[in-house]
Amino acid sequence: VGQGKGFTPERLLALPDLSLREAGLSANKLLAIQDLARKTVDGTVPPLARVRRMSDADLIEHLTQVRGIGQWTVEMLLIFRLGRPDILPVDDYGVRKGFMVMNGLKEMPKPKALLAYGERWRPYRTVVSWYLWRAADLPVGTFAPL
Repeated sequence: VGQGKGFTPERLLALPDLSLREAGLSANKLLAIQDLARKTVDGTVPPLARVRRMSDADLIEHLTQVRGIGQWTVEMLLIFRLGRPDILPVDDYGVRKGFMVMNGLKEMPKPKALLAYGERWRPYRTVVSWYLWRAADLPVGTFAPL
């Protein structure tokens, strides 16, 4: 399909399915990458310059239309690629477990409860997420409740 600027969605879509399967893509990955390419061509997936200007919610709305891309995937993009400061991925196992450890809970919180609790951390919920990921590896009772 090409390298650098030669790697385009159009070139990917022009390849026969068999070529992509022989390159190691499973049937599901093949469908996902083709959907991503089609949605890039039709504008559903915006170019990076526009992505940087979009709100978190708008970006989640656009990208989750692509097969295989869910909210968690977009939240990871928002945190690690775009450096957004206020993302709390409440469906993330590590974030939920870290909250449980930091608060000495016997069970992980439900995503909805964590989202409500996390309002107090605005506008820096991404930073809290980093700490929760690290706390997930510690024994329960290591911290005083938040």
